[in-house]
Amino acid sequence: MILVVGDLVTDVLVEHDGEIRAGSDTDAAIRVAGGGQGANTAAWLAHAGHEVTLIAAVGDDQAGRDRVAELTAAGVRCAVQILPGVATGSVVVLTGVAERTMITDRGASLLLDPGHVTAAIADAPAGSHLHLSGYPLLHAGSRPAGLAALTAASSRGLTVSVDAASAAPLRDAGAGAFLDWVRETDVLLCNADEADVLAGPGGAAGQAGRLTAHVRNAVVKQGAAGAVWAGRDGKVWSVAARAVPLKDPTGAGDAFAAGLLTAWCSGAGPAAALEAGSALGAAAVSRIGARPA
Repeated sequence: MILVVGDLVTDVLVEHDGEIRAGSDTDAAIRVAGGGQGANTAAWLAHAGHEVTLIAAVGDDQAGRDRVAELTAAGVRCAVQILPGVATGSVVVLTGVAERTMITDRGASLLLDPGHVTAAIADAPAGSHLHLSGYPLLHAGSRPAGLAALTAASSRGLTVSVDAASAAPLRDAGAGAFLDWVRETDVLLCNADEADVLAGPGGAAGQAGRLTAHVRNAVVKQGAAGAVWAGRDGKVWSVAARAVPLKDPTGAGDAFAAGLLTAWCSGAGPAAALEAGSALGAAAVSRIGARPA
């Protein structure tokens, strides 16, 4: 069982062709779907055939009910708090061919209760794995819940992975503080921008190696340039990205994490885990949206 702690929100995906013309009209295809880094990773884990529980919070509104129903239909077990009087979070995702920008209202996710998180982890089968999206740690309102997840996992002897989530809020929170919160985590995943914040500029292998002063293993995702895994023993593994048509990068990192964890939690080594992450990440960028079809 993999327990995922993180956001469950509504994504408003705006797929625009070319630059956004500020102050005027820009043609785009717009659709609404479930999102949130934690929820997306959980959906990809279920798609990969892994038993998974999402621990999150939504509002007592139609959006929250729809988001939970989508994940349940996808095979995700939902340990989701329903908070009355609060709106389910929503994110506007502006996506072009090469990048995406997110405008975020985290809503109910900011009020995730540490007690709810602790109880859900306590109920998990022995030998489970905790995957924590970095977003709960990066915002003061949800930080107690993120820290509670790490404490509960440690008390049960669970293996733990953390996704660094997003460079801008990571920079706001402070690299030193974040690395203290996730110290001795089994696997830390970050993309190139997040690695710059946490480890300073330089090549991915060097960044991942420096991060192992804080965590046992570090993975730096580089998009089309592949990914690197460094262990505390000084060994480094890398994988090239799969060449596929790029339709939408939204959720690619979440899918990569799901593929990597599916393999690693099943006993695979770093090289095979990177390959599995690369395969699922390639599947994600080949379609529109952050989750499996």
